Amino acid sequence: MPRFFVDSAFAPGDIVALPENVARHVQVLRLESGDALTLFNGRGGQYAARLVELGRRNALAEVGAFEPVDAEAPYRITLAQGIAGGDKMDWLVEKAVELGVTRIAPLVTTRAVVRLSAERASRRHAHWEGIVRAACEQCGRNRIPEVQAPCELPKWIDALAARTDPGALRLMLSPRASIAFDALPSAPPSGDITLLIGPEGGLSPEEEETAVAHGFTALSLGPRILRTETAGVAVLAALAARWGGW
Repeated sequence: MPRFFVDSAFAPGDIVALPENVARHVQVLRLESGDALTLFNGRGGQYAARLVELGRRNALAEVGAFEPVDAEAPYRITLAQGIAGGDKMDWLVEKAVELGVTRIAPLVTTRAVVRLSAERASRRHAHWEGIVRAACEQCGRNRIPEVQAPCELPKWIDALAARTDPGALRLMLSPRASIAFDALPSAPPSGDITLLIGPEGGLSPEEEETAVAHGFTALSLGPRILRTETAGVAVLAALAARWGGW
C-alpha cells in the first residue's frame, strides 16, 4: 500500500489536494483514480484513502477511516551526529529514522571534513528533512522525527546542558572509552537518550572532555574502529534489540 506524508490536518470524508511532490510520486508509481493509498500527517496514526482525481501535476484523494497505528520506539533518542561527507550523512539520516530516532542533530565539529556556509547549511537542512519524510513513508512511522539545524558542537552542548531532564542518558562513542556497551541498563531510561558520534575524523580529545563534563558517558563498542556511518547504525540497532525498539 503506497504511503504518503501530507502536512495538513484532515479527517475522514475530506477531499485532500496532495502536495506537488506527492502527486509526482503518484505518477511515477502509475497509480490511477480509484486506487487505494495511505496518508499520514505526522500527528500520529494514519488514514486509509483513495485517489479520486489525477492530473498531470495534481492529484486529489478522499480520506477514509482513521487507523491508530503507532510504530514508535518505547524511548526517545536523539542522534547527535558530526556531519559526514558525501552521501554518508544522507544515508545516516535515512537509517536513523528507520531505527527509531526521535531527533537528529547535525553537528559541526573540529575534525569535520564538511564545512557549510549559512546558505548551504539551510539547503542541507531542508534536504535532510525531505529524507526523513521519505523514510517515514517507507518504514511505516506516522510521527516525523525532528531534524535540527546544523549547529557547532560547543553551542549545541551548552543548549543541551541548559535543559532539565533528571532521567536523561547521554552517551558518546569513543575509541578511548573503557565502558562497554554491556554496561548499559537492561531497560530504557525514563528521560531522553542522546547519542553523540563524531564525523569521519572522530571527536577531538578536547570535544570529548567537554562532553563528559556536561554529563556524557564515553562508550566503547570494542576493539574495532567503526566508520562514522557504521557506528550510529550499529548502536541504534543494538539499543532497539536491547530495549524493545523494534
